[in-house]
Amino acid sequence: MATLYTHQSKNIAKTWLLMSVFFAVVIGFGWFFSFYYNDPIILYFFVAFSILMNIFSYWFSDKIVLKLAGAKPANREENFVLYTSVENLSITAGLPMPKVYIINDPAPNAFATGRNKEHAVVAVTTGLLDILEKPELEGVLAHELSHVGNRDMLLSTVVVVLVGFITILADVFRRNLFFGNFGRSRSNDNKSAGIIMLVGIILSILAPIFAVLIQLAISRKREFLADASGALLTRYPEGLANALKKINLVAKPMARQSTAIAHLYIADPTGRTKWRHHVMKFFATHPPVEERIKALIG
Repeated sequence: MATLYTHQSKNIAKTWLLMSVFFAVVIGFGWFFSFYYNDPIILYFFVAFSILMNIFSYWFSDKIVLKLAGAKPANREENFVLYTSVENLSITAGLPMPKVYIINDPAPNAFATGRNKEHAVVAVTTGLLDILEKPELEGVLAHELSHVGNRDMLLSTVVVVLVGFITILADVFRRNLFFGNFGRSRSNDNKSAGIIMLVGIILSILAPIFAVLIQLAISRKREFLADASGALLTRYPEGLANALKKINLVAKPMARQSTAIAHLYIADPTGRTKWRHHVMKFFATHPPVEERIKALIG
């Protein structure tokens, strides 16, 4: 039977795999640049930088997420229901009390971040607090704590930094390819240089697409898992189901948006909750609310 911690070890392994793939991709870019410009120092720089980025993404990605979201620490006295709900659910789940943050935004939403359960953060918007009853709020918080228990918030938080960097790197390469000086290339043979340029163009196009697909695949699957684990935690799936219905009805875009952290939220921060076309549905950061509600209560 599934528990709150069923997928913990699997998500830890996925995190290390993602960081390893990131390391290999960046080294690949570095090798290409060093070969093209006949400068081995470029490769050494990319090796060092990829190591530093992996370390940085692990230790500081949660702070980046909170900054991008505009989240502020919640006060126990001013947000008593929210704070005590997180506290009680954490005890029930056997988790340390995470830090609680508030996002001043009328759009109802929430997310969890942090590198591990000892350094976890749960953030909710003021809009979410305004429209939900306590059982519904507890359903959302249980969903977010399930991300903490399953350690998939580490995977998703690391994705923010690593995927964002790969996209930026590919964009820099494209600009350099079209506007840079190609006279520095290693080969004087036009055919060889042309092949190298073609490979570079393909890599620069595929890298951000591959990065986004990883982001979407992680996001959509983890939401179903967190819904199920959250329902197990509260023993009241109707609470989360009703919360999702209300969030779907409001469907407001958040005032402060960043595509880098969109997959972290419980609902799409752009407010696009209805995906009528199959292609658009595939590229949504979140599964359709109707499917999530059906999985919870049938």
